[in-house]
Amino acid sequence: MFSGVNLRTNQIIKKFVDELRFSRAWFQNPLKTGAVTPSGPDLAHKIASYIPICPQTKMQTRVLELGPGTGPVTEALIERGIEQQNLTLLEYSPTFLKNLRKRYPDADVVHGDAFHLKTSLPAIKQGSLDAVVSCLPLLSQPTERRLSCLFQAFELLKPGAPFIQFSYSLSSPIARNSKAFTTKHSSWIMRNFPPARVWIYTKTENT
Repeated sequence: MFSGVNLRTNQIIKKFVDELRFSRAWFQNPLKTGAVTPSGPDLAHKIASYIPICPQTKMQTRVLELGPGTGPVTEALIERGIEQQNLTLLEYSPTFLKNLRKRYPDADVVHGDAFHLKTSLPAIKQGSLDAVVSCLPLLSQPTERRLSCLFQAFELLKPGAPFIQFSYSLSSPIARNSKAFTTKHSSWIMRNFPPARVWIYTKTENT
């Protein structure tokens, strides 16, 4: 009984500390953080549900997460079945970076810029990733910069593998009038604050 109470207490404390850390980062630099609070569990698990996992090769599924922050989506990816050693977490904030390395010691936690993937992640081979998950505040960036991030990610992804992005916006955070990729989205996750949708982008073949 007491162990259950202690576990619940620790979870509450962890959530409070993460929200406090995230809010502080937002007030210091709102354009780079994007939201006042971390992604909620419903949104995080919805994002993770779009990771294509084959039962036969589950242990080899490789995922890159851009801007993991305090790690709520990272946690959902691990619960989905992604091994920590197959996770690359690219984070710009030194504060978040330190926390991620402590919380996910077996993941490849990298300090770098998600808008310069080749420079930040020279060890990742082209066409080697099963998914890229983005927690970046793309809407705070110019259209050209958003597209650049997407196409850099496509170079690292296997053919047909998804680039997954969540957004609080009514419209796609990346322009939808391109023939170079296909776009689909989830329904609204109303239990998240604020409500959000998950957007999935896939490179069109022969482009």
